[in-house]
Amino acid sequence: MNQFFATCPRGLESLLASELTGFGASNVKATDGGVGFSGEMPVCYRANLESRIATRILWQVGRGRYANEDDLYQGTFNLNWPEWFNVGHDFMVKVTGVKCPLKSLEFATLRIKDAICDRFRQAVGSRPYIDTKEPDVRVHAYLAAEDYQLYIDTSGNPLYQRGLRRASVEAPLRENLAAGIIRLSGWQPGQPLLDPMCGSGTFLLEAAMMALDIAPGSGRHFGFEKLKNFDAATWEKLRSKVLQRAKPASFQKIYGSDADLRAVRVSRENLKQAGLLDAVQLSHVDMTEVPAPADSGVMIANPPYGIRIGEDEELAALYPRMAEALKRRFSGWNTYFLTNDMRLPKLMRLAPSKRTPLFNGPLECRLFEIKMVAGSNRREKS
Repeated sequence: MNQFFATCPRGLESLLASELTGFGASNVKATDGGVGFSGEMPVCYRANLESRIATRILWQVGRGRYANEDDLYQGTFNLNWPEWFNVGHDFMVKVTGVKCPLKSLEFATLRIKDAICDRFRQAVGSRPYIDTKEPDVRVHAYLAAEDYQLYIDTSGNPLYQRGLRRASVEAPLRENLAAGIIRLSGWQPGQPLLDPMCGSGTFLLEAAMMALDIAPGSGRHFGFEKLKNFDAATWEKLRSKVLQRAKPASFQKIYGSDADLRAVRVSRENLKQAGLLDAVQLSHVDMTEVPAPADSGVMIANPPYGIRIGEDEELAALYPRMAEALKRRFSGWNTYFLTNDMRLPKLMRLAPSKRTPLFNGPLECRLFEIKMVAGSNRREKS
């Protein structure tokens, strides 16, 4: 039984834990920023292929206690790296420290790299090259106060890179965060879904893939394909099964719009490239003018933050207009806004029923849930 750690955007750990349980993982344990689990390699393949929430699936190959860089070197050297990948594969090492007593993580990284290279030299007489841009194999080291853990990354490029989105407008949302927000909203395929500030179409792409049962990793390659223990037959069987499950693109009551015509064009291009354009209806319309496409449904938006729009005053003027549009046209809808502007509900004068802390990269945000029940959400002036 192998030990793994799946990383994810902070705030989505419990969603990832239930996903992994569904893939057959055991000993599933959520912690800050990810989920530890056990399983055979097919569980790892499946998590890479089908997880909508994970960022990386890391396979634990070593652990121990350390006091200095020499301990890290020795602990790394003692592991049988040539058993896991070929000397002809380039590799890189990434070190993360939490309460780590060492003065320099760069020096720790160098010592771990040296240990891997020296182990190869001892075993096969030559060493693999380092490539920090596009390595065949990524090694991750996590250094706590007294313990270290060494992992081989089975994902390669991060899993939010679905291989779908070709173009983007500024500050695009990561795909796994978008998928997590859709899950948190409780939206189910078949229900109307609207993103009235669709940007490059990330929410639309993720919702369309969910509705059509398309695995997020079905159009890309993974790090585990470069490892010596890669079981090509098992992988092909698993992948074929998942591809057969996918439904052909047809309209899924998913709607997207944006006030910026360029954003609508970028969304259209991304959906077309992904073969999902038929699943979504797009329009060029301002958020404050957008009509409700149905009597009830789920609205999800990532409104511009101060960081993106530049002027707090512009936002302060936009929020009340957004609120008016919601009250006028969207009673019966559940609406969700991801923002790092904590003033949003107050300036909209709408009371959120939930505030979920989420991180968009390093930015601490809130997902505000505002249920548009006719006439009951407006805050009365005291």
